[in-house]
Amino acid sequence: MSEDNKDIETGVLESNIMKKQSKKSAQKEATTNIDNDIVQNGEIEKISSGKIVAVMDKQETQEAAKKETNKIEEQAIIKEKKQESKKKKKSQYKLVEKKSKKNNKKNHMFIILIVLVVLLFIILAMFSTVFALINSNNNKILSGIFINDTLVEGLTEKEAIDALNEKFEKEKKKELKLKINGETYSITPEQIEVQYNVEKAVQEAYDIGRDGNILQNNFEIIKTILEESKVDIELTYNEQLLNNILNEFNAIIPNAMIDNNYYVDENKLIIDRGISGVVINLESAKNIIIDAIKEGKRDEIEIDTIYKECPEIDIEKIHSEVKTEPQNATYIKEPFEIIAHKNGLDFDVEEAKKVLSEEKDEYVIGLTVIEPEILTNELGEEAFPDLLGSYTTKYDETNVSRSKNVKIAISKLNGVVVMPGEIFSYNGTLGKRTVEEGYEYASGFAGGKVVPMLGGGICQVSSTLYTAVLYANLHIVERYNHMFQVTYSGPGKDATVSYGTLDFKFENTRDYPIMIKAKAGGGLAEIKIYGIKEPVEYEVEILTNVLSYTPYKVIYENDSSLAAGREIVSQYGLQGCNSVTYRILKLNGQEVSRELLSEDSYDPLNKVIRRGVAATKQPSTSNNSTGQVQTVQPQQQETTSNPTTSGTEQVPADSSTSTPEPTPSTAEIPEEPEIPEEPGT
Repeated sequence: MSEDNKDIETGVLESNIMKKQSKKSAQKEATTNIDNDIVQNGEIEKISSGKIVAVMDKQETQEAAKKETNKIEEQAIIKEKKQESKKKKKSQYKLVEKKSKKNNKKNHMFIILIVLVVLLFIILAMFSTVFALINSNNNKILSGIFINDTLVEGLTEKEAIDALNEKFEKEKKKELKLKINGETYSITPEQIEVQYNVEKAVQEAYDIGRDGNILQNNFEIIKTILEESKVDIELTYNEQLLNNILNEFNAIIPNAMIDNNYYVDENKLIIDRGISGVVINLESAKNIIIDAIKEGKRDEIEIDTIYKECPEIDIEKIHSEVKTEPQNATYIKEPFEIIAHKNGLDFDVEEAKKVLSEEKDEYVIGLTVIEPEILTNELGEEAFPDLLGSYTTKYDETNVSRSKNVKIAISKLNGVVVMPGEIFSYNGTLGKRTVEEGYEYASGFAGGKVVPMLGGGICQVSSTLYTAVLYANLHIVERYNHMFQVTYSGPGKDATVSYGTLDFKFENTRDYPIMIKAKAGGGLAEIKIYGIKEPVEYEVEILTNVLSYTPYKVIYENDSSLAAGREIVSQYGLQGCNSVTYRILKLNGQEVSRELLSEDSYDPLNKVIRRGVAATKQPSTSNNSTGQVQTVQPQQQETTSNPTTSGTEQVPADSSTSTPEPTPSTAEIPEEPEIPEEPGT
């Protein structure tokens, strides 16, 4: 209801109320007058009853007058109501007319607005259509678009991907400098395997102005023209590698906290007590490093550190981690799998607490080693049914000390199982060569000559194993050739060892475990590799080319202990040579690969002859009496060993590809010289 209507109704109500009040007042006054008259008349009637009729007539007259008055009043009220109704209608009509004019004006403006909107929409639609048609054939990224800080406008998707890949490959190799507790360290994205999701970022950049409707696309196109648009590239990284690197920094930063540490050494538990110090705030450091890599920053960044107390040694926790139950070796046929045995370990926690009660930097706690009932090398032939490779070498059984050393080494190899991916160590398997282990002094190479050494002869076993491993087509991790040629194996097939320095290692690169079976006797050292053949097995050949020979010299040493003119050969000579060795793989008789195994150089071993002189003469060293050097005329040869995977044993001639002379017995060499242990045997 409008304000005008409210005002009209209010006025009408007030007028009616006033009229009713006026009417009531008139009626009351008339009634009062009549009552007075009645009272007066009553008194008159008391005086004169004859006048009763006159009084009644008067009353009737008064009543008639009253009715007439009421009728006149009613007519007046009706007339007033009609007038008020007319006024009200007239006012309402004016109000409606006024409202109608307003509504007409609004409708007119609305119609104009609709027309303008329609016209604008038509214009925009036409413009958008034309704009869309112009850009419909554009297969390049729009202008003003960046991926990180690289502008990619005007590039196709492939061009952008290639450009970004090239850029980020360089970024991966750039060092990020980290300042930690006053020292500077570096890390590269490549070290933590950072990968940039280039394809997704390029797709997102390319879709700008293309992945909406016409109006949305055109708006995006115009927006890129007016202002730059940036797409952030996502990256992933190896969090474990980052943790490892930060932990490495933790160990070397100044005043670093060193945590408690422990390790198992055979049947001993070694616990090292840590110290309090500073550590890197790992979570903060990771966030800072990753943000810097994302933003392409290469400025030195500060890494936060915090001081940390070294915790107390938790022997209960260590016990829970060290204690293991023994596990029997077993195998499964379908699919075939060998599960190696595991020794159980345990220690007395209460005794360990007593040891830890002392203030020390290092604690040694004895372990109880519990062997399982079934060891891996006891599984039998069903677990290792196939011969994969073998090799045999000769040794002189009359040389008792050397033969004993060979047999000890062979016994330590026999039954050893190497799991897939495991790296075998010859030194690790044999351990240190000591008298307590039963080793004796025997001939070996040292200082450019043959001398006795503790464990002399075990290099023959390592060389035999090396060649067997080659035929089994396993990967060689570490191997060294001797200083001089050896008589038990040709060039390129030897492997010298020395505990603590030179080792022979190989990796089991097959799908299944292998077992080494070794034996020595009758002058033969034999090693065989057993396992399970793979779906594709190659024939293996070992080819050695001797490129050149170097003749040895004959050295005469005067010896007053010998009769004048008597000569004894104290060291036979061996020619030096240079050789190259290959492993050739064949399938159905056809060569499929040729692997360079080694390029070896062997020095000549001079022949030494002791010559008796008169007792008055002092010993001296000289060349032969003619002043000439005796040489062995070499021939360049190529030696090929046939495959032994079929089980055929390969026994090389002692002369190999040269014509070496046998080494002397230890009886002709001074006993127990002061020399290092087994630099070459």
